[in-house]
Amino acid sequence: MARKSTSADPPAEATKPKKAKKTRWYHNLWQAYKITARYDRKTPWILLGIAVGITAVFAVIGWFTDKFIYFIVLGFTFGLVGALFFLSRRVEVAAYSQIEGQPGAAYAALSTLRRGWTFSQEPSAINPHQDTVFRGVGRPGVVLVSDGPAHRVAKLLESERKRCARVAGGAPVLLVQMGTGEGQVPLRRLTRHMYKLKPVLTKQEVEAVNKRLAAMGGAKLPVPKGVDPMRARPDRKGLRGR
Repeated sequence: MARKSTSADPPAEATKPKKAKKTRWYHNLWQAYKITARYDRKTPWILLGIAVGITAVFAVIGWFTDKFIYFIVLGFTFGLVGALFFLSRRVEVAAYSQIEGQPGAAYAALSTLRRGWTFSQEPSAINPHQDTVFRGVGRPGVVLVSDGPAHRVAKLLESERKRCARVAGGAPVLLVQMGTGEGQVPLRRLTRHMYKLKPVLTKQEVEAVNKRLAAMGGAKLPVPKGVDPMRARPDRKGLRGR
């Protein structure tokens, strides 16, 4: 005899995990458009101008070649491609402008690098001014990227370079200052600068160097020895004058 279902039994549909909704390409496109339009209010007009301008050029060519409809369709297609290309470039600039000057901005840009690079999420060096140095390893060698004013990070970079050179096993240790000062690399150009570095290490050497640096550890916060700021408590007796 079949067992009757009771109110305690959960419905079959409730036990099935809900599938995560897929992010469609047009959702990403709309998100990119909103970010760019928020950064530059002229974006809608520029996109429209690119699409209409390219279509118009193709229309003129079609008029003189007696293939008007064909070139209109072709021009509209190239117009959309041109507008999307402009949007892809502008959204990158807009995204970097939103995070520039914030802590961890350098790592946010470095984390977009493709395969071949390994960057620690936590800074390898930090000073009391909250200037940071992020350490990465790739075929060009060990790269130290600073985030802070040039007059403050130079000493921090040099100190970290000496520390890394002791365990890098002869691998090059390169210094990159990220910032808007003279001789520094702007945030929006940081990834391009990294791609321009010439590879000198093999993949096996990169793995070996990465392991040695990982064993060395990361940054130590600049606080007095014996003081744990997360566990510090006020002296209540001292506050009461006893």
